[in-house]
Amino acid sequence: MSSILKADQIKQLNDIFNRFDMDSDGSLTQLELAALLRSLGIKPRGDELHALLSNMDNNGNGYIEFDELVHAIMPNINDNVLINQEQLLEVFRSFDRDGNGYITAKELAGSMAKMGHPLTYHELSTMMAEADSNSDGVISFDEFATIMARSASDFLGVKDIGVEKLVNTKVKRV
Repeated sequence: MSSILKADQIKQLNDIFNRFDMDSDGSLTQLELAALLRSLGIKPRGDELHALLSNMDNNGNGYIEFDELVHAIMPNINDNVLINQEQLLEVFRSFDRDGNGYITAKELAGSMAKMGHPLTYHELSTMMAEADSNSDGVISFDEFATIMARSASDFLGVKDIGVEKLVNTKVKRV
């Protein structure tokens, strides 16, 4: 059963990898890697991210391919992290009414009202400003994951793997 669970985790991680591989080239840039890690509840600082990239990049091309990500993350990942990331995506989709990958202020207000928590204009503005870290007027999944991890990680069960543990994990170079 352990190998089935691991295979399922690898499939989930592959789905997540593909969502964050913005140019679909089969590898992650440093920015794409940072967004993926934040969605899993791992929040590396710039220097930690650079160390992670160096440790994970087996072929030395400056990018992270899926197999490199698997070798670096799977030994350290909590069994609940990937499952909870999928649950978080489901919650995001429930707010993203038109399915375009972004939550607008109107969608947030409508969803909150349907859940029995109507927002005042001030509350809506505050929530949008707090979540919309790049100030583009909408909430992306990455921004949603970041704000949810910050404000509701215990509720969702997202466990921080620990940046230090990943940074100090030396990936075997092939």
